[in-house]
Amino acid sequence: MQDIYPSDPRPGNGYSMTLTLTTLPNIPLIHPGDSIAEIILNSLQEAKILVEDGDVIVLAQKIVSKAEGRLENLTQVAPGERAKQIAEEIDKDPRLVELILRESREVLRTRPGTIVVEHRNGFVCANAGIDHSNVHGDWGKDEDWVLLLPEDPDASARKIRDELEVQTGKKLAVLIIDSHGRAWRLGTVGTVIGLAGIPGVVDQRGWADLFGFKLRITQVAAADELAAAASLLMGQANEGTPVVHVRGFPYPLRESSMAEILRPKELDMFR
Repeated sequence: MQDIYPSDPRPGNGYSMTLTLTTLPNIPLIHPGDSIAEIILNSLQEAKILVEDGDVIVLAQKIVSKAEGRLENLTQVAPGERAKQIAEEIDKDPRLVELILRESREVLRTRPGTIVVEHRNGFVCANAGIDHSNVHGDWGKDEDWVLLLPEDPDASARKIRDELEVQTGKKLAVLIIDSHGRAWRLGTVGTVIGLAGIPGVVDQRGWADLFGFKLRITQVAAADELAAAASLLMGQANEGTPVVHVRGFPYPLRESSMAEILRPKELDMFR
């Protein structure tokens, strides 16, 4: 009789597999200087989750940015001439446009209300990821406060991962995710902007398919797939559950960075 359990336990090769995602409870409002790792550890304890080797912690970008003090008040921003020109063309606050330009390498597209840029961290996104929602400062009007992405999301992920590993003694991974649009489809989806200890892309070229043919092209955006799953639980509005614990990620953990996910400009057909 043919063995129904193949020797290769990778996803899709016949084994029953389980991926469990659990939102962590009672994450407090984050303020500049807060320790994200400490907050995660407290919440894991409250949820009675004992971490294991291979677990992944997925974080909404916003709490990382807040902890790192990436808040800006628009009343303190002086827009330059280019920002004023673009703002007039697309009917957008020139002070916000100025911040978008500062956070970007290149403006790729504009339309009323939106600027698509190559962020200075390399990925393409709308408005350089700068956000008004669920943001407030210690003074002034709430509508004047905006939040920038972490200055170096990979470094932020590594720092949090390292602190968690020291405290738990386990081999872990961390993803920092944000909501991005896609070139071919409507709607936003959870997308990785920083990672530590988890493969961004799993190269399946050379793997055999069901009929034994060798794959030639397939590279799986494994970290983005997990980011999208976690984003379903986090939500996109009240953001009351910005941390997700993951068990059962189906690929071995390893070091990586955003560099392996980003498509080179010369291969980007939308540039």
